[in-house]
Amino acid sequence: MTKVKSLSDLKAMKEKFQSTLDVREKGNNQEEMVQITVAMATCGIASGAKQVMEYMMEKADAMKICTVFTQTGCMGFCHAEPTVEVKIPGKEPLIFGHVDNKKADEIFEKYILNNEMVDGVLTPNNKVTDK
Repeated sequence: MTKVKSLSDLKAMKEKFQSTLDVREKGNNQEEMVQITVAMATCGIASGAKQVMEYMMEKADAMKICTVFTQTGCMGFCHAEPTVEVKIPGKEPLIFGHVDNKKADEIFEKYILNNEMVDGVLTPNNKVTDK
């Protein structure tokens, strides 16, 4: 464990632990929240999935969207990594391919908030669709 050398170190630790608790508490009523799952198999990580997930978590917090994030192994769309599954309460989940920060912004602003379709939805036959 890291040593606390200043008040700012202590505050940073508190925020980190608080966010961990928030995730655990949110996990109890996931069906009422936007659920975002990021594929974190080797191909996803190599394509930037970790950075995309971190960006999306920050974006959800900034936009005050009640969201729970999880990570999973391979979703089977290695050709379209990073891949992100989004499940809005009451709707079927959609998997988006080639997600970067710009695509993440679109997913939040268009799909999650305004129920508008976004390019890049992956279909069961592994095709990436346009609107």
